[in-house]
Amino acid sequence: MPFPPSPWHLTGDMVVSLWRVPADDLPSWPLPHGVRPWVVRRRATLLTFWVDYRPGGVLAYREFLIALAVRHGRGLAGSTVAAWVDDERSLAGGRALWGIPKEQGVIALGPDGRGELTADGIPPVRVTYRDMLRLPFRLPARAHLVQRLPDGTECRVPMRISGRPALGRSRVTTGAGVRGQLLDGSAGRQSGVAPGASAALSVLVRHRPLLSLAVRDFRGTVGR
Repeated sequence: MPFPPSPWHLTGDMVVSLWRVPADDLPSWPLPHGVRPWVVRRRATLLTFWVDYRPGGVLAYREFLIALAVRHGRGLAGSTVAAWVDDERSLAGGRALWGIPKEQGVIALGPDGRGELTADGIPPVRVTYRDMLRLPFRLPARAHLVQRLPDGTECRVPMRISGRPALGRSRVTTGAGVRGQLLDGSAGRQSGVAPGASAALSVLVRHRPLLSLAVRDFRGTVGR
């Protein structure tokens, strides 16, 4: 599947949520060599992203992504542990260029702050978001992901973004289970879903986000 070369210039809207979860709840995700979860007071940090990439960038698609905050060298970074997109070019490019473990899904994101992901092997995942305080300026930010490519080598993925922020409240609900149990009572993960993705959803269902932020009309660059 052909995909744009790196970097990708993208535009759209997103909702970002920050989760603080007990470090003991983290699965053994296959992080790059030397990368470890960022743990403070026995709690790790997860970030979830619901993103509507709009026309005007190199690709237009929707995405739900879960990243773990990690120690990378002397600094902090993110490492994607699960992601779903509704575009085959984004899926192929994310895996090949940067080692992002994207899966195929159907994602609906509405202007009312509601969204839903459906994909093979997992129950539906839903989000609700509501603005609490809109900020009257554009906010620039820089960060980077660190991923493991299929050959085992490390890949550093720089990201730059600028958009109109708003503080808000969100909630993510899913039928994914607790400690390997699905909510319908059946044991184990469902077939057809990557173990890392199933484990990430299992962590989310047990907690609520500490902080949520909408970034509208953003312009961003992924890669270099």
